[in-house]
Amino acid sequence: MGLAAAATTLGLTAGLSGCGSLGGDGGDVTLTLVAADYDLTGGDTTKKYWDGLVAAFQAKNPGIRIQVRVEPWTDIDRKVAELVKAGEAPDIAQIGAYADYAAAGQLYSADELLSIPVQANFLAPLVDAGEYKRTQYGLPFVASTRLLFYNKELFEKAGVDAPPTTWDELAAAAEKLDKKGVTYPFALPLGPEEAQAETMLWLLSGGGGYTDTVGRYDLDSQANIRTFGWLRDNLVAKGLTGPVAPGKLDRKSAFAAFASGKVGMLNGHPSLMRQAEKNGVTFGKVAVPGFDGREHASMGVADWIMGFKQNGHRKEIGTFLDFVFDDENVLKFAGEYDMLPVTVTASAAMQADPKAAHLREFLRTLPDSQLPPVGKTSWAQVSSSVKKEIGKAVEPGARPGDILGRLARQATAAESAE
Repeated sequence: MGLAAAATTLGLTAGLSGCGSLGGDGGDVTLTLVAADYDLTGGDTTKKYWDGLVAAFQAKNPGIRIQVRVEPWTDIDRKVAELVKAGEAPDIAQIGAYADYAAAGQLYSADELLSIPVQANFLAPLVDAGEYKRTQYGLPFVASTRLLFYNKELFEKAGVDAPPTTWDELAAAAEKLDKKGVTYPFALPLGPEEAQAETMLWLLSGGGGYTDTVGRYDLDSQANIRTFGWLRDNLVAKGLTGPVAPGKLDRKSAFAAFASGKVGMLNGHPSLMRQAEKNGVTFGKVAVPGFDGREHASMGVADWIMGFKQNGHRKEIGTFLDFVFDDENVLKFAGEYDMLPVTVTASAAMQADPKAAHLREFLRTLPDSQLPPVGKTSWAQVSSSVKKEIGKAVEPGARPGDILGRLARQATAAESAE
């Protein structure tokens, strides 16, 4: 799962194999890096970022060259998997998941690559999420959290005085918005694009989650069944999430509808701000309401960067990644795309920067956030099943316990096969 969509596709299969030492005289090493495109406009800002960073790195490290390929989020995970399967792994990949490669013994661990100060500087929940069997292989590249966005103009017209802090207040606000003819009083994207993230937001705010306290899948817990029963009865059955059924609504479409003034409320990440501001939508953002008004764990999301063992360039990969995680570089990339930095020092710097004031609410929630169980090799399968099935759990007349029970059995079976 990426934090941003992309548009630019560059060739990936050429020039990624056979990239060891280039001749015996200079002893130079060329590293290949496959990176995801974060530019929502179809431009080349991601490529420009890497070009600038590589130029600065090579000026300081003339013996190490970096070849960068930028790929869209829709293709990059699949293409890297194909390269690895073909025995042509890149030296470094910046993609959405790492666990399968770690389980196969194909990645360097963090302590094999990074200097101690760099490794110790990652935010704690991101370190935990980057671990496979208690060893960190996934290095967080950029992060995000979610807040409840609301349209201030629509709230005012509907007579909603304040953003909701409980589920009951959220439902009451949605009813008022519905009476004023708002297209989506609450946008609930449980379609296949990113249903696993929207699901986790609701599970956490309902006091549950994908896993129990010891990390085992627990999808059909009583808290989770209660959560989806509430969504079915209090939002979907009352027509407060339409006109498109949640199971057919994707996040991208929901964000576009909010940015065009058709949505009263939805859960969103920082990049939504730029979309909405571009169209002149006035909005506010608050913590995702809990079922009882208390703040529950917030959801965090991270994209990952990792070093592959195949070409044996451990030292050179580590030198480059130490440079990637320099505060200046971390802040430049995060600031470009309204994302959150992954290190303690860069996060503190962004908190103190007046120009980043619009991100402070997101930054506040990140250190205590909970990420999806990306360290499980079964997570890709479980996530895929949730994307396909979870929308059915909120259909009028549905039995959420049956849907969640089926997903729980599939998750347990996938976990047992790890």
